Amino acid sequence: MTIEELRKDMVAAMKAKDKERKEAISSLVSAAKKAGIDAGCRDDIPESMVDQVILKELKTVKEQIDTCPVAREDLKAEYQFRYDVISQYAPKQLSPEEVKKVIEEKFADVIATKNKGAIMKAVMGELKGKADGKVINQVVADLCK
Repeated sequence: MTIEELRKDMVAAMKAKDKERKEAISSLVSAAKKAGIDAGCRDDIPESMVDQVILKELKTVKEQIDTCPVAREDLKAEYQFRYDVISQYAPKQLSPEEVKKVIEEKFADVIATKNKGAIMKAVMGELKGKADGKVINQVVADLCK
């Protein structure tokens, strides 16, 4: 996902007078710009950085949904809408089966050691941003048994 695509969708939401969608996309654009400025690439923000920002925002909104008080259904519905909008832009994540296949194919020598720390260190560099860290951790734990 590029920052230009996000901006284009934000403008489309503004023209459609869809305030909630515009605000959700606007938060992604702002977070991506901030990450670009922090990394020193203000004008040319790479797609990989935008994808990382989207995943981080998605995780944040998921935590908001999970910690929202039961009595605040209105707030929970707002967070859920934001989550749904942001998840449309998130890069596809690998399933546990796909993660296991990648680990077994590329890291067979490291798996043989049964050292979870060494396996995680080797695997995270390859799968960061492609799969959720919790999924990777679970698959590695299963392989180390």
